[in-house]
Amino acid sequence: MGTPLSFQAADGFTLSGMLYGDPGRARAGLLIAPAMGVEQRYYAGFAQWMAEQGWLVLSFDYRGMGASRPASLKGLQADIGTWARLDAAAALDELAGRLGERPIHWVGHSLGGQIFGMLPNRERVSRVVTVGCGSGYWRENAAALRRYVWWLWYVVVPLALPLFDYFPGRRLRKVGDLPRGVMAQWRRWCLDRDYMMGEGGTALREHYAALTLPMLSLGFTDDEFMSRRNMESLHGFYAGARPEMRRIAPTDVGARRIGHFGFFRERFAATLWPQVPAWLQQSR
Repeated sequence: MGTPLSFQAADGFTLSGMLYGDPGRARAGLLIAPAMGVEQRYYAGFAQWMAEQGWLVLSFDYRGMGASRPASLKGLQADIGTWARLDAAAALDELAGRLGERPIHWVGHSLGGQIFGMLPNRERVSRVVTVGCGSGYWRENAAALRRYVWWLWYVVVPLALPLFDYFPGRRLRKVGDLPRGVMAQWRRWCLDRDYMMGEGGTALREHYAALTLPMLSLGFTDDEFMSRRNMESLHGFYAGARPEMRRIAPTDVGARRIGHFGFFRERFAATLWPQVPAWLQQSR
């Protein structure tokens, strides 16, 4: 299985990750960027499987999450920009340092696909796969989720953040524990029709549009969070990359359900997982 490791972000914060595979024999690298509120251990099965296919795989926890969580989240200064520009960037540098000139690919689950355009060292990545990734704009969420997130964004979060100085998601059974700045920024994005671009403005929009690397989006018809519109909106930010959009129904792979989190479950090792290495090895 994986080997635990630690590395530092540019501001000195120590992050935790897991490395899968043999650095000396790997054909390429793969960095797994987690979804909001999801710890790296959730991706262990997929990471190990990809390592067996010949990739050197690194998973990691953003600061405040999983093994990168300090004793208390109170007072932890971090937002989603911190996770992207410092934490994910440091993970990419860590993997690059073990691979030399060999290519590195990116698998971003939900938030992990949203933030790729923010990375200052993104040019080190050759190909990107997003999984269950879309805009979080609440009015375009899947119908069942819209009823829930209105209460979350307009009532729960405004009350919880000043009271606890972080988001106590475990106690509330919503998303998971998150640093205050992360939840506050995510709320601002989700209430804005242009999601992150509403806050980032023209400069951020142009930064995303400038990407031209190959990109594959794997979306699912039964995703309880992301509607087709959410997914199209988010990948529209990556205009220069012209992402290949695959929308998969559970019946396409002989399953009853995939949902937002199902792709990474080991029951899909024979059906969904092979799409990733097959696409990564294409010539374009």
